[in-house]
Amino acid sequence: MEKALWYLLTATRGGKNRVRIIRALSEKPMNANQLADELELGYKTVRHHLAMLEDHGVVESGENKYAKLYFLTDRFESSRETFETILEKTNL
Repeated sequence: MEKALWYLLTATRGGKNRVRIIRALSEKPMNANQLADELELGYKTVRHHLAMLEDHGVVESGENKYAKLYFLTDRFESSRETFETILEKTNL
């Protein structure tokens, strides 16, 4: 998970938005539309970042296809300290 987090947050242009999504999902599960409204981002942008985060095991979605909620994975939660360290080292 450490390598995935470094890649997702620092090696690509969307790192800041992914940090914002992770922080928002730390507060409560949300669907893509709610995240877009909360973060003032385009829906398609949020969906793109959610797909990347899901592909790397950071978030997972509920089973409902319509307005499905996204949650942080247990795998991510066990690496939360790494996430915080990355943020400290990179000023994200």
